[in-house]
Amino acid sequence: MHGFAQSPLTLLIVQLIVIIVLSRVIGRGARALGQPLVIAEVVAGIVLGPSLLGWLAPEVMESLFPQNSMGILKMLSQVGLILFMFLIGLELDPKLLKGRGHASVAISHTSIIVPFALGAGAAVLWLYESLSEPSVKFSSFVLFMGVAMSITAFPVLARILTERRLLQSRVGAIAITCAAVDDVTGWCLLAFVVSIVRASDVAHAAWTTLFTVLYISFMLLAVRPFLARLGARVASREGLTQNVVAATLILLLASSWATEFIGIHALFGAFLLGAIIPKEGGLATALAEKLEDVAVVLLLPIFFAYSGLRTQIGLLNSAESWLTCGAIILLACLGKFGGSAVAARLTGLRWREAGAVGILMNTRGLMELIVLNIGLDLGVISPKLFTMMVVMALVTTFMTTPLLRWIYPMDEMARDRLVPENSVPLALMPAPFTVMMCVSHGTAGPGMVTLAHALTSQGQDPSQLYALHLIPSSERASFHLRHEAQPADASALTPMMERANKLSLPIKPLSFVSGEPGADICRTASAKSANLVLLGWHKPLLSRTLLGGTVHEVMQEARMDVAVLVDRGLSSVRRVLVPFMGSSHDRAALGLARRLMRHADAEVTVLHVTSPELKGRASAQVEELFPEEGRRVTFKVVEHAEPEEAALAEAARGYDLIIVGVGQEWGLEERLWGLQRERFIQDSPVSLLVVRHPAPQAETVLEAAQDGLPVTDGTAA
Repeated sequence: MHGFAQSPLTLLIVQLIVIIVLSRVIGRGARALGQPLVIAEVVAGIVLGPSLLGWLAPEVMESLFPQNSMGILKMLSQVGLILFMFLIGLELDPKLLKGRGHASVAISHTSIIVPFALGAGAAVLWLYESLSEPSVKFSSFVLFMGVAMSITAFPVLARILTERRLLQSRVGAIAITCAAVDDVTGWCLLAFVVSIVRASDVAHAAWTTLFTVLYISFMLLAVRPFLARLGARVASREGLTQNVVAATLILLLASSWATEFIGIHALFGAFLLGAIIPKEGGLATALAEKLEDVAVVLLLPIFFAYSGLRTQIGLLNSAESWLTCGAIILLACLGKFGGSAVAARLTGLRWREAGAVGILMNTRGLMELIVLNIGLDLGVISPKLFTMMVVMALVTTFMTTPLLRWIYPMDEMARDRLVPENSVPLALMPAPFTVMMCVSHGTAGPGMVTLAHALTSQGQDPSQLYALHLIPSSERASFHLRHEAQPADASALTPMMERANKLSLPIKPLSFVSGEPGADICRTASAKSANLVLLGWHKPLLSRTLLGGTVHEVMQEARMDVAVLVDRGLSSVRRVLVPFMGSSHDRAALGLARRLMRHADAEVTVLHVTSPELKGRASAQVEELFPEEGRRVTFKVVEHAEPEEAALAEAARGYDLIIVGVGQEWGLEERLWGLQRERFIQDSPVSLLVVRHPAPQAETVLEAAQDGLPVTDGTAA
C-alpha cells in the first residue's frame, strides 16, 4: 500500500477507485433488499472508516486514507455536495407547496414542530451536559439538535414514492408536499442556526440576518426572472448549449460563495438556486441530466467516505452509550413518525394511510448526514454524538421500505387514487369483458390493438380496454423530474394509440414507474378486474427461452387468462387455427376463439391431435365446446406422435392467427431459465397467441361456467 502514496494524485486516484467500486457493490445488495442507494453509500463510507477497516486492518486504512489526504477529500466532497444540493433544488417543484389543502399544511408543520421540540428538549435535559463540545454555546447546541431531528430526506422520499407508484395517490401527494415544506423550512432553520454559531456577537448576527434577507430577495426578484427567460430560450431555440451550462455553473458557484460569505453555508446558496430555476420548458431536466452523473457517481460517494472516516462506532463502547443511541433513535421516530401520523389521522386519513405518511416522513437519509457534517465541522456536536446521529439516520432510512410494505401494501394503494376512475356504482353496471394490453416497446402495440378490436367489436356485451406501459425505475434525478410532473411516458404507447384511433377503438392508457414489472402487471390487472392480460413479445437478449422473465412471472401469478402475442404482421383476424389436446390452457384458447367468431366473424379451425385409442371420441369431445357454433367451426382430427409437428404442418395453410395453450405437448414450457428452443414460436409462419389459464379458483370456475365452457382440473383429457 505504500506505493500508492508516492504522489498525492496517485493516492487520490486509488481512493476514488476504492470508494466508487465499494459503493456500487454494496449498492447492488441494497437494491436487492429494496433499499435506496443512499443506504449502501453510507454503509460503504462506514466500512472504509475506523469503524470496520480501521478496526480490522488499521495499517491498510492508514495507507489508503492517511491524515494528510483528508483535506483533499473534504474539498472534493464539498464540491460534490454543492452540485448535489443544486440537483435537490432542481427536483423541488414550488408547485408542490401550493394548493394541497389543510391536511398537508397541518402535517408538515407538525412534522417539524414535534421532532424539533423533542430534539431541543433532549438537548436541554441531558445531551448538552454529556455529549456537546465544551466550547459550544448552549443555545446553538439546542437549536441544532432540534433541526437535526426534524429533517426529512426529500430526494430519497421522492424515489421511494415513484418506485412504489404512490406519487398519484393521496398518501403520496401529502407525503411529497410535507417533505418539500420540511426541506425548505429545515434549510432555512439550519441557515439561521449556522449564522448564530458563526456570529461573534449580536451585531454580527443582525448583519448576517440582514444580508440573508437581501440575498434571498435578489435571487427571487432578479435572478429568477433571468432564469425564466433563459429557460424559455433553451426550450425554443438552440437547446442546452455549453454556454448555458457554463453560465449556470457560474451562477451556482457565485450563489454558493455569497451564502458562505454571508455566514449561512455554501450549500444553502446551491439549494436556493436550484429551487428557483423554472421547472417548465425542460431547463431543469436538461441541467440535471448534464450534471447528475458526475455529482452522484463520482463526487457524492467521496462525501460518504469522508463521513464514514469521521464515524467511529468504537466510541460507543459502553452500554450507556448504546442506550443513549437507542433513546435518540426512539425520540427521532416518535417525533417524526408519531407527530406526522397523529396529525394525518386528525386531518381525516385512515390509520393505515396516516401510518404510511408517518413512515415516509421518518425517512432521513443523505439530508441528515449533510446536516450532521455541518454540525461537526462547526464544532456544535462531538464525534460521539455525531456517530449516534449517523446510526439514527441509517436506522430510520432502512426501516422505511419494509415498514411501508407492511402497513401500506400495494393492494391498499389501489383504493387511494386521487381521482376515481368511474363514479357510477359498480352494482349498476354490467360486467365488461376487460383486456389489459401490456406494452414494453412501441412495435408490440399495433398487433395487440388489431387482436383487441377483433375480440371486442360487433358485440352486444360491453368491453373495456387498457394499455399499460411500465417505466423502469432509475436513481437519476432527471428521471424523477420528468415522471413526477408527468408520469405517463407516451412514446411506447404512440403506435398503439394511432392504430386504435384508425379503428375507432377506445383504449385507456396507463403508465407508471415500476421496479417490479411482473408483480405490478398482476396487481393492476386485478385492480381493473381484467379478464385477459395480453403481453407483447420480443426475442430475449441472452437465453433462447421465450416464455421466461417477466412473462413467466405474470403467467405464474396472474389470476386471469394470460396471452402472449407473437406478432408477425397481424393486420386482420379472419382465419384462426386452434391446436387442441384437452388441457385447461387449450380450453382457454378455444374460449378466445369463440369470442373471435362472435365479434369478428372469424373462421375457426380446431386441430385435435390425438392417439389411435382416443380417435373415436375426439370429435364429440371437441364439438361439445362449441354447442351453438358447431356449423361455423371446422374440426380436424389427426393422429400424430409429435403434436407440435402436426400443428406446424397445419399452420402453413394460410391462417392469420394461431391460438395455442402453453404446455409440453406443444413445446411451450414456462421456464424462467434455460436454453429451450420452443420451436412452435420460432417456426410458426403466422402470428401466434400463446394462452395460459390460471389454476382453478372459485372465480375462474364461475367465469368458465358463465361462458359455457366445461371446467377441467388442468390435466389433459
